[in-house]
Amino acid sequence: MKNQSVISLLIGLGLLVFAVYHFIVGLLLWAVIKLIIGGSLIYLFFNNSRTGLIVFGHMAILAGCLLLTAGIYYVPMIAGSIQRGNPLSLGLILAFPLFWGLISIFGGICAIYHGFCKCVRHEWKMK
Repeated sequence: MKNQSVISLLIGLGLLVFAVYHFIVGLLLWAVIKLIIGGSLIYLFFNNSRTGLIVFGHMAILAGCLLLTAGIYYVPMIAGSIQRGNPLSLGLILAFPLFWGLISIFGGICAIYHGFCKCVRHEWKMK
């Protein structure tokens, strides 16, 4: 990869700060997810090759699986809330880990495929 993204470093550092906060508060699952993604983004900043992108993809899939599992755990609670008359809104759907788990898994798959892309390996030729 040609350019190092300062934004990925800043987001990674921010996620590590939030992970420490969540460890202190006691939200261990969220802290682990933030550590995985934040650490991967920092690694992606310092490693100027396709390896960083592939590692980030694998860590995003791992974090997505954790979020997906937590989201499945919350499904009975959501169903009970709907039965009590609370409507299900788009904002509520976007707040649950099931949605973000799927987004993270598909984003990780995309990052892995991009790590093996010819544009990252510099095998393409401009004619």
